Amino acid sequence: MRIGIGSDHAGFRYKERIRELLSERGHEVRDFGTDSTESVDYPLFCRPVAEAVAAGELDRGIVLGGSGNGEAMAANRVRGARCALAWSVESARLSREHNDANLLSLGERLLDWETVVGILDVWLTTPFEGGRHERRIRLLDEPGGGGR
Repeated sequence: MRIGIGSDHAGFRYKERIRELLSERGHEVRDFGTDSTESVDYPLFCRPVAEAVAAGELDRGIVLGGSGNGEAMAANRVRGARCALAWSVESARLSREHNDANLLSLGERLLDWETVVGILDVWLTTPFEGGRHERRIRLLDEPGGGGR
């Protein structure tokens, strides 16, 4: 799988570990930075990951920060990006089954490494269920978010 990864300074350590783990598992990983724990602005590193996924250059993307909230928000500003903030294996599984999440956001300050590995394992292998969920995903891309 072709996977993009990007983080701010607060997600840098996990980004490096995830990049290594994915490469060891045979994935093609494109690193969008950052390259240290020096303070940076997360949209500069997370939005390009989402743009590459939405354009079809990558199959999936992972963005990281301290909490993962801002990183998910930055990614979700890109049309075609469906970035899920995961905090457990179950939240990651449901993001794939029900939402066909093509990006994953993680908060380094809120998750221990074992949980991150579990989230990654499930998120990378869980298929999208389709069915009733397809209609809801189409609504996300409609002008106005499918509202009345």
